[in-house]
Amino acid sequence: MKVSVQAVAVWGKMAPSHSITAIMVTDDQQTIVTGSQEGQICLWDLSSELKISSKEILFGHTASVSCLAKARE
Repeated sequence: MKVSVQAVAVWGKMAPSHSITAIMVTDDQQTIVTGSQEGQICLWDLSSELKISSKEILFGHTASVSCLAKARE
């Protein structure tokens, strides 16, 4: 059974900057992944109407994310 969980943003009045340095679209074309100069990775939902909404932001890299790659099963 697949469970849907809403992403929750936890920061003050301003979201962290996200200067995109890398971008990738998943094989199912439903998720966009971006890497940033600030070291974040963001996941975005892409609807069939081509509307983009934020899903998750991942922190932890200490350097710019300049490349993204898909993992194979």
